[in-house]
Amino acid sequence: MWRRADFVIPFILKTPFPIASPRLLVKRTLTTMDTMHHSSTFLLPTVPENQRPSLTYALVVLNHNLPRFTPLLWKHAQLRLCADGGANRVYDEIPLLFPQEDASVVRRRYKPDIIKGDLDSIRPEVHDFYTHLGTRIVDKTHDQDSTDLHKCIACIRDFAPVSDKSNLCILVAGALGGRFDHEMGNVNVICHFSSLRVILLSDDNLIHLLPRTHRHEIHIQASIEGPHCGLIPIGTPSKSSTTTGLRWDLNNTEMEFGGLVSTSNMVKGETVTVQSDCNLLWTISLKKLW
Repeated sequence: MWRRADFVIPFILKTPFPIASPRLLVKRTLTTMDTMHHSSTFLLPTVPENQRPSLTYALVVLNHNLPRFTPLLWKHAQLRLCADGGANRVYDEIPLLFPQEDASVVRRRYKPDIIKGDLDSIRPEVHDFYTHLGTRIVDKTHDQDSTDLHKCIACIRDFAPVSDKSNLCILVAGALGGRFDHEMGNVNVICHFSSLRVILLSDDNLIHLLPRTHRHEIHIQASIEGPHCGLIPIGTPSKSSTTTGLRWDLNNTEMEFGGLVSTSNMVKGETVTVQSDCNLLWTISLKKLW
């Protein structure tokens, strides 16, 4: 359970691996680079029990068009936050995905746990509706130096009950499309929280960070994603990036803005591996199945 003042939310993080001692961590770093595993199984109706790694999901809804699969993300998440006007999107758009049901019933079923932000976008009637249902409203008007997404991810990070958050995955709906400066702001947030798994989602594609501290194995869910993909250096140029499993693999390749970046690539198998000396953004197209 998460407990902070009068706020209690059930959110259980699984810790399948023991935490190594500092001396062992140093030794492992010197001898081999740890592998991070990535998979989009959260877009499947049921997350396989043998998923690697075993993840716990949280959902953040932003103030942009919701992906058609938002109810699926909601189902998998143990904690659901709306970033300010994201509450309007849940209130207005989720009932449209269930046209055969009464809108008020759907709205009560999809009640966010928290609404957080500077609260300059949420409509009064939406604020009152969720307040009466018991949603916690957190006003951060005083903080104008961070985005509402930043505030929500910080909230999830701070309430997580253990120091090792490697099995926590934050899904962000409505993060792509619309204003370009908003998109870049969202990319900046996932770079700021580089130690957390944060995935930006739209109807058409997803983006997440591949930290340079790890080798990466991306397990492709061919029924729901691909084949188009890309790898983009972020923060600094890459002097050496190597991949397997792509139509046009990289082999100790240099990448930078103004030079080569791996856009319009394609996956060709079930697994893509990536290793780089700088942080990379991984993006892959999503199929219109919903």
